[in-house]
Amino acid sequence: MFYFKHYTNTDNPFGDANLLETFVWQKKMDKEGLGKVSTEVLEHRNKLKQEENKYELEKVKKRRLEREQERAMRDEEMQRLQRQKEAAQFQEWEKQEDTFHLQQALLRSKIRIEDGRAKPIDLLAKYISTEDEDLAVEMHEPYSYLNGLTIRDLEDLLEDIKVYMELEKGKNLDYWNDITIIVEEELYKLRKVDAANRDHYGDRREGINASVSNEVSTVFKGKTHDQLSAMHDQIVKKITSGEEGIDIGYWESLLSQLKAQMARARLRDRHQENLRRKLFQLKQEQGVEAEPVFPIGDCSTSNSTSIELVKKLEDSPLPGPSKTKPTTDDEDSNDANEEEPVLTEDDLRDHSMEEYVSGCYSPRLIRFENMEPGTLLVSPEDDWKCLEFARHQLIGRGAIKVAATHEDRAFEIEARKGMNDDEAMFSVESPLDHKMYLWSDKYRPRKPRYFNRVHTGFEWNKYNQTHYDMDNPPPKIVQGYKFNIFYPDLIDKGVTPEYTLTACPDNRDFAILRFHAGPPYEDIAFKIVNREWEYSYKRGFRCQFHNNIFQLWFHFKRYRYRR
Repeated sequence: MFYFKHYTNTDNPFGDANLLETFVWQKKMDKEGLGKVSTEVLEHRNKLKQEENKYELEKVKKRRLEREQERAMRDEEMQRLQRQKEAAQFQEWEKQEDTFHLQQALLRSKIRIEDGRAKPIDLLAKYISTEDEDLAVEMHEPYSYLNGLTIRDLEDLLEDIKVYMELEKGKNLDYWNDITIIVEEELYKLRKVDAANRDHYGDRREGINASVSNEVSTVFKGKTHDQLSAMHDQIVKKITSGEEGIDIGYWESLLSQLKAQMARARLRDRHQENLRRKLFQLKQEQGVEAEPVFPIGDCSTSNSTSIELVKKLEDSPLPGPSKTKPTTDDEDSNDANEEEPVLTEDDLRDHSMEEYVSGCYSPRLIRFENMEPGTLLVSPEDDWKCLEFARHQLIGRGAIKVAATHEDRAFEIEARKGMNDDEAMFSVESPLDHKMYLWSDKYRPRKPRYFNRVHTGFEWNKYNQTHYDMDNPPPKIVQGYKFNIFYPDLIDKGVTPEYTLTACPDNRDFAILRFHAGPPYEDIAFKIVNREWEYSYKRGFRCQFHNNIFQLWFHFKRYRYRR
């Protein structure tokens, strides 16, 4: 009725004379037994039904809003999970990138070491990487690689150490921190000596007189890390005590040198521990019974020893500031000349002759009990048997088969790529007439290395189909060849190797395939089956010279019988 309030029964666009009256479905009412109900009851009933429909409509709207909210929350949760997944994937990519950069840095270090142009950071990284290997041993302490470095080398080394510390994510943090302390100490010493860089180290105080420096070095020399730590605590206690008459500059300089000595002691202890551990592993592999490399002692004994050591250090006088008159440069030079006598060439030659005459250069007999564990010993009888066996091999085969090197194994792996069951190695060379080369005086002529394959298979012609089957197959025939000739040391890289095919005069069913490249390689030839080749690349034909490898792959044509 709300929609029709502006219309009347006589004036409405529907032409309904009863528009404003409530429609009553009389037959339905009679069927439901409500035909004789009064109008008021019907209106009340209709009003209740309208309220019920309105309530149901509101419930439907509410459920729709709830579904929209749930969908929005679900989409937001999916976006959050997607962002978390992308963040985790990005972190994994960053980790892989750091691992890749670290591997590349180690590979560059390995290449520089193999080429004989190693940097100090390469040797230090190699030392720390060999700790995880089983029997790789570095005999020298890592700080020995810093000997003889210049100021620029040490500055570059500090930057390289920062890069390794960032890439390793704190894996060997103690090791690199000790190396950094020693490098900074060595760098300071060189800058102190260099008069041109005197202004660059003026920020650090030097309170030790030159005449006392030898005494300080003597005190530090030979001390263990525990002793140096006790001395460090004693010096710090003296500085912070605030007593009158203490030379703070002297003690601070002494403390800075002590830190470098403590770093050296830690690296030295770590080095000795690695040597003992790897020696114990070697003895275990050789089956030699040995005492524990790291014996476990009584804790009370070790604690009492530490306490006694600290007491001895506290009782012993520490080196103090110099009270003597500093020496001049002339006196130092005279002392140096007196302590280091100069030997002439004649003196060295006479000394060498005396050593030679006295027999010091002759090999000494080493007793069996003095041998290191794991040393391979061969008796004279076994050595003679091995020699006889090698001679018999040389007589019977013309050559002795030696152990394959890493280069040979890599060459064979590269050549065997893509090899299937229908292919076999092909290395039947054909002899050639001796030929003189113009470049033989400068470069040694040699045969190139090769890895060839012969492709065999069945030919199911009418005869074979009649007389053979899959359980009793016909004999295999040669269907093609794959030649891989290696020319890594060609003098003229612009000349492409070539091949020629010549039929054998004594047997036309075979041919000689000859390869020619140029100096320093001699020609090489192979005897193959003489049949017509298939030159289509779709049939597997390949003739190319790439990466110093000349490849000639071909299959023979197949002729099919047609009426």
